[in-house]
Amino acid sequence: MTTTTYAHFRDVPKAAWRWPNFSPAEIACRGTGAIKINTEALDKLQALRDRLGKPLIVRSAYRSPSHNRAVGGAPASKHMLGTAFDIAMLNHDPAAFAKAAREVGFLGFGTYPRSGFMHIDLGPARHWGQPFPIRATAFAPDIAPAREVLSESRSLKGGGAAGIATVGAAGVEVVQEVLAETQSAILPLVPYLDVLHWVFIATALIGIAVTIHARIDDWKRGQR
Repeated sequence: MTTTTYAHFRDVPKAAWRWPNFSPAEIACRGTGAIKINTEALDKLQALRDRLGKPLIVRSAYRSPSHNRAVGGAPASKHMLGTAFDIAMLNHDPAAFAKAAREVGFLGFGTYPRSGFMHIDLGPARHWGQPFPIRATAFAPDIAPAREVLSESRSLKGGGAAGIATVGAAGVEVVQEVLAETQSAILPLVPYLDVLHWVFIATALIGIAVTIHARIDDWKRGQR
């Protein structure tokens, strides 16, 4: 671990800054612009950012002694050592954030739900402040698109009608052939079966037409 102090964050050489998700301006004192670079603390902060996979909004990092007094900070605040960070919880679940922070090596935690941020530092291990309220899930429940609700889909109904009618027409053809070959005594019934055959075919065609129309309509509903 090394610690380097610069009078202003603009004085930090680009070659000395190795934390890609943060800038010297974010870590610098909000009151004076001075910056103290504690490499161990910043390495852990970058590791936390990598673990969470989402931005960390730094509300406060290094504080010069004068600025720490001006904002009412603790007399021995870790912010003055460059080993503490106040991170906004706006885009984080506080429980998941705290767990990840412990896993990368932060030991000190202060929770400020009214102000919406969490303090983390390198230690010693301790905790203060009120707990954050439990948040409802941020993810909307899965809702199946309209075209996937099969019980309400006219595509399914039309397709079913067409399928039944097609099977019926095929069945009539089989019956006609069997009667013609084996039951000459009831040959007079064959013409009526022929009519029934065409009724099934007509029903199948209507079902196909309904299916095509309903598929287009279901697709349009799913696009709304």
